[in-house]
Amino acid sequence: MPIDESLPFLPVNIAVLTVSDTRDLASDRSGQTLQERIEAAGHRCVAREVVKDEADAIEAVLRRWIADAEVDCVISTGGTGITGRDVTPEAFRRVLEKEIEGFGELFRMLSYRKIGTSTMQSRALGGVAEGTYLFALPGSTGACKDAWDDILAFQLDSRHRPCNLVELMPRLREHLKAA
Repeated sequence: MPIDESLPFLPVNIAVLTVSDTRDLASDRSGQTLQERIEAAGHRCVAREVVKDEADAIEAVLRRWIADAEVDCVISTGGTGITGRDVTPEAFRRVLEKEIEGFGELFRMLSYRKIGTSTMQSRALGGVAEGTYLFALPGSTGACKDAWDDILAFQLDSRHRPCNLVELMPRLREHLKAA
């Protein structure tokens, strides 16, 4: 996955949301892992919160960050499994305009190499809402590392070729301007 060093790096403003009934900021290793990787890559972690596994609470934070012009991308961790309390994908789908199906498919393909068929339990997903990228990752630190290191670090790098998500950012709101 080539990075074209002749191109300028454009930092992305990213918010990190941890969905958990048991964690707080002090015990949130997955959110901390994401923040560290985001900042090490040269991006800005502009917000970080922990919210309970409740669809309305997740949706409220997503809508607030989507409306914030300082947030280009939201990455959540947790709540993507299949138990009764795992409602992150449902909350995301309430706000998504377009789903990026390839993100979840790619995440599960990469995850399969590490955890085998257990990856079928992940409902990781990506999408766009009002010009903001949204990615929902599983709650394990390992899954966050894999998603960042193997997918998002490249797609959120403006120098990645042949294409990347950053170069599409100016065009994500075209349909809103036309309305």
